[in-house]
Amino acid sequence: MSAHGGASRVGAAIEAAHADGRGAFVGYLPIGYPDLQTSIDAAVTLAENGADILELGPPYSDPVMDGTVIQEATQTALAAGFRLRDTFTAVREITRRVDVPVLVMTYWNPVLQYGVDRYADDLLAAGGAGLITPDITPEAAAEWIAASARTGLDRVFLAAPTSTDERLDLIVRNSTGFVYTVSTMGITGERAELDAAARTLAARLRAHGAEHACVGIGISNAEQVAGVLEYADGAIVGTALVRALRDGGLDGLAETARALAAGTARRAN
Repeated sequence: MSAHGGASRVGAAIEAAHADGRGAFVGYLPIGYPDLQTSIDAAVTLAENGADILELGPPYSDPVMDGTVIQEATQTALAAGFRLRDTFTAVREITRRVDVPVLVMTYWNPVLQYGVDRYADDLLAAGGAGLITPDITPEAAAEWIAASARTGLDRVFLAAPTSTDERLDLIVRNSTGFVYTVSTMGITGERAELDAAARTLAARLRAHGAEHACVGIGISNAEQVAGVLEYADGAIVGTALVRALRDGGLDGLAETARALAAGTARRAN
């Protein structure tokens, strides 16, 4: 079954949030931080405290777009002995406990090394919803596009403010679930002011026919979540959640997740 035509689990979660009068809250956490079991419990905690979609990042030794808080967490996970197959264990355990779509945000090299079809099959078997692929473009992803079409997994590509119209067209045509709308160029982390470029980019994506645009990079509080949801379908939060887990454990994470989720209610016009 193709992920096109309404079968997208991620798209369905966004629509369910909209039907509930809110934008979607997408929460990111690294797998294996501070250890594998705690990272599983943390993802469940996040889902139980307002996240509509989970975005899980397997640690990678050469992260091109992670800020310092996330880099420190992934280094800790790698030092604790994280292995690629732990990704599937984590997804399986999480989806057994909560009914929230789980996307894996992965750099492309580990998927290639594992085998694209094998990765897709194992992710599907574990209950995963799809992949976010930050460092591969649609034209270089033919094998993954075929594997995701075959398995019905969602594929989320990234769009940046610098993307040309031609590139946005390609990204929109090949993405399912949502288009990951990068608010600022550079690494992840919190920004006091979210870039106006994200608003412009979301409008451009809609003009190209994108069903759902979710904005990530730089969102750290409920006010910023609410601001983004004035023009986007979902807000993606990472650094603020990783910091909450680091500093306050599962309770701190739950508290921060609830605070962020409070920003998702659509203001009545």
